[in-house]
Amino acid sequence: MSAPNPDVTLMLRAVAGGDRRDLDALMGAIYADLRRLAVSHMQAERADHTLQPTALVHEAYLKLIDQRSTDWRDRMHFFAVASRIIRRILVDHARERLAEKRGGGRGRIPMEEAEHLVGAPGVNITALDEALDELAELDARQAQIVELRFFGGLTIEEIAEVLSMGKRSVDREWQCARAWLYCRLADEEDSEGGPSDG
Repeated sequence: MSAPNPDVTLMLRAVAGGDRRDLDALMGAIYADLRRLAVSHMQAERADHTLQPTALVHEAYLKLIDQRSTDWRDRMHFFAVASRIIRRILVDHARERLAEKRGGGRGRIPMEEAEHLVGAPGVNITALDEALDELAELDARQAQIVELRFFGGLTIEEIAEVLSMGKRSVDREWQCARAWLYCRLADEEDSEGGPSDG
């Protein structure tokens, strides 16, 4: 993310008042960061994907408008919520595409992105979503860390700030979550009979 802007926290708090102008000002201040997140995730999709980064940012914006009741703490909290929204949009879009294709190729995240997450080549985004839901039942904090890191693009330091945890604790939890997800997603790949090495 770009360098923190001290005015963003004030803008976040003003948004709670419900004035559309406050939200528009906030979106102008953080648009570049949201677009960077969207571009990062859209690189995981096929070249002819119908959802473009700008459309992803705009859809996230519309969903963020509905978050007026959220008690925004700071900029990091905003990105935690935005990460969750981006995850939902991408997963819903992947599921819609799969439903249209009826068993066609499953939406995979390319090796570079997958290695960042679990060290495995090509991760199915819908399988990842299901695995994150399972992980949340076992350890909600680890699932939140994965979501912030992978979908939110936050660093370990930023996650530590969002969750009010020490950096070492976040890194430990991140490593545990990655190991669990690696095993869980490898099991799914094996059960589908697909290639495990991309």
